[in-house]
Amino acid sequence: MDYIFIESNSEIPKYRQIVDSVVNAIANGVLKRGDKIPSLNDIVKQYNLSRDTVLAAFKELKDRKIISSTPGKGYYIQTSNSARREKVFMLFDEFNAFKEDLYYAFIDAVGKKAEVDLFFHHFNRKVFQSLIDENRLDYTSFVILPGSVQNLAPILRKLPFDRTFILDRRIGEIEKFYGCIYQDFGQDFYDALNQGQMYLMKYNKLIMVSPKGKEPEERKAGFTRFCSENSFQCEIIENLDNRSITEGEAYFLTDDRHLVQIIKQVDKKKLKLGRNVGVVSFNETMLKEVVAGGITTISTDFINMGNQLAEMVLNRKKDLIANPSKLIVRNSL
Repeated sequence: MDYIFIESNSEIPKYRQIVDSVVNAIANGVLKRGDKIPSLNDIVKQYNLSRDTVLAAFKELKDRKIISSTPGKGYYIQTSNSARREKVFMLFDEFNAFKEDLYYAFIDAVGKKAEVDLFFHHFNRKVFQSLIDENRLDYTSFVILPGSVQNLAPILRKLPFDRTFILDRRIGEIEKFYGCIYQDFGQDFYDALNQGQMYLMKYNKLIMVSPKGKEPEERKAGFTRFCSENSFQCEIIENLDNRSITEGEAYFLTDDRHLVQIIKQVDKKKLKLGRNVGVVSFNETMLKEVVAGGITTISTDFINMGNQLAEMVLNRKKDLIANPSKLIVRNSL
C-alpha cells in the first residue's frame, strides 16, 4: 500500500486523499487494470481511519468506474480510462443569457475531460444546502455560484477544499480554501462610471434600480461613491413600480425586466434613448447589441470566466482571480 498517502494535517479530506492516491497510482503506471487493491479493513487498520471514510473513498472510485468489486475476492482496478475524467457538480443561482455564455464556454473548454451536471438553487438557502448534501459524495469537483446565499461556511466545508471552485462572488474569510473567480462589483461599477462620465454629464439625475435580495450590495457603494465625488444627483430604488420616467434621467438597471419597462415608457412618451433618457444595463448579451438601437452595458467577460474556470478545475488550481469588467457604450447612453 505504498502508493496510498494520507496526511493528517492536510486540508484535503482523508477520503479524498485515498481517491487521489489510487488515481495517481494508475496515472503513474503503479496500478494497472486487473490489479487488486487493499481491502477496506486493511486501509482502516493501517492508516487508523474510520470505516465511513474509507467507504466514501471506495464509493467514489466505484462510481467513477475506476475500481470494481468481486464478492468474496475484493476490489480490483477496472480501467485507467476513467481515472482522469472529472465529474463536475455545477450549482448556479439561476440561468440566464450571460450565465449561458459562461456555462457553454466552460463546457467547450473541458471538452471530453469532464462530465458536467448543472443544478439551480434559485437563491434559496435550503435548496442550496440540500443539493450539496445529496450530491457531495457523487462528484470529483464542485463549481458553486452562490448568488446572494449567505453563511456558506457550514455548508461548503462538507466539500473537498481542493476540488471546490467559487464563481462570481467573493465569500470572505473562507475563500482562501477554494479556487475563486469573482467580480469586484463595487470597484467595477465605479470604474465604469468614471469611464463613461463624459456621457453622463448631460443628465440631471442618475438612478440605480436594484431589486432587494438578489443583487450584490457592493454595487450600491460604487454608485454612491461616484455620484458623491462628482456631484451627481442620484437615487437608488428597488423597482420601477408607479415610476414615471422624466427627461434628463439616466437609469442603471440590474434586471432585464426593468430594461423592457424603461424602453416601453420611452416609446410611449416619444422620448429618445441616449438623448432625453439614458439607460445602462448590467451584463452583456447579444440581444442588447441590437435592442432599441443598442443598449449600453457594464459587464464582466463571462466567456473568459468559463475558460478560466475550466483551467482551474482540470488543473486543480486554488487561485483567487478578479474577472475583468468593462463599459460598452452604445446608443442608449
